[in-house]
Amino acid sequence: MEESFWHERWSRGEIGFHQHDYNAHMKAFLHRLEVPENGHILVPLCGKSRDMLWLLNQGLRVTGVEINRQAVVDFFSESGLQATVSRCGDAECFSHGNLQIVRGDFFSAPSLGLEQADAVYDRASLVALPEGMREDYVQVLMHLLPRGRRSLLITLDYAQPEMSGPPFSVAPREVEQLFERHCSIEEIHSEDCLAREPRFRKKGLSRLQERVYMLQRT
Repeated sequence: MEESFWHERWSRGEIGFHQHDYNAHMKAFLHRLEVPENGHILVPLCGKSRDMLWLLNQGLRVTGVEINRQAVVDFFSESGLQATVSRCGDAECFSHGNLQIVRGDFFSAPSLGLEQADAVYDRASLVALPEGMREDYVQVLMHLLPRGRRSLLITLDYAQPEMSGPPFSVAPREVEQLFERHCSIEEIHSEDCLAREPRFRKKGLSRLQERVYMLQRT
C-alpha cells in the first residue's frame, strides 16, 4: 500500500477509522500494560486519535507516529494544543509537553529518532495494513519494544472476501503467526460488534469480531 493512498484518504476526508470518543478497550485494559509511572507509550500509525490525549492525562509520555502531516496538524488544532515543531532525525516532530507526534514513515523508524517504548498501543495500525506489509510492521515494532514490555493490540476479524480493506481482517491464527516468535500472546477480550457498526453492515459484512490481545515481548 503506497504512502499516496493515505494522503488521498486524508485529503478527501475518508477517515471512517477515526473515533471521536476514547476507545473503551484502551480505558478498560491500559492497566494490564503495567506501564511504569511517567512511562513512555508508543502509538504507531496514530492519525489524529484522541486516545493520545487520554493516555497523556494518565501521566504517560506519549509518542505517536503518523505519515500524513494534515492529520498531525488537525490533531493539535482540534485538541486546542500548541505544538512546537522540530526535527526528529529525518522527520518532523510536533511536541506539546509529554506528547509528541513524529510525522514520518513508521517503516523508516531507524531514521526517525524514535526511542524504545515502555508499552505500545495499537488500535488501528495492524488492521490498516495489507497482508504483505504486516510482517515488516511487526519487525519494526519489536525493535522499539524491549523484552518484558507489553503491547495492547486490537484487531478486527471478518470474512475478508466480503469487504476490501482497510481496515483489514486479521484472524487469531495470523496474530499467532506474526507475533509468536517475539511475544507471549493472550486474547483478553472478544466481542461481536457488527450490530453497532452500521457502516460495515452496509458494506456487506455478515460477521465482525473485535478482539483485544495482550502481547508481552519475550
